[in-house]
Amino acid sequence: QVQLVESGGGLVQAGGSLRLSCAASGRTSSRYHMGWFRRVPGKERDFVSAISRSGGTTYVADSVKGRFTISRDNAKNTVYLQMNSLLPEDTAVYYCAGSTTALVRGVHDVEYWGQGTQVTVSS
Repeated sequence: QVQLVESGGGLVQAGGSLRLSCAASGRTSSRYHMGWFRRVPGKERDFVSAISRSGGTTYVADSVKGRFTISRDNAKNTVYLQMNSLLPEDTAVYYCAGSTTALVRGVHDVEYWGQGTQVTVSS
């Protein structure tokens, strides 16, 4: 019964920045492994970034390494994705993801999904 709600998407020019937020609600929500995935038309939902329960372990996809940073504020039950130096190929629907048992490195690790938020990067 965990709910994840994304916000912060929008339209930005190439080279710009956005910060996505994912607010989690539910019992012991701070104990969930969290992450971000994205989907573009005609492709599968791809891994973007993940963070452990404590925030001490993070992973980012090679395609966004050095540009995107994941973080969390467990006191606020919120996970963030700071996206800098955005490229047109970053255009996608971004989904927040959570798991009670494992880092969310692939779609099969995910127990809970957010509704998605659109990010569009213009050239």
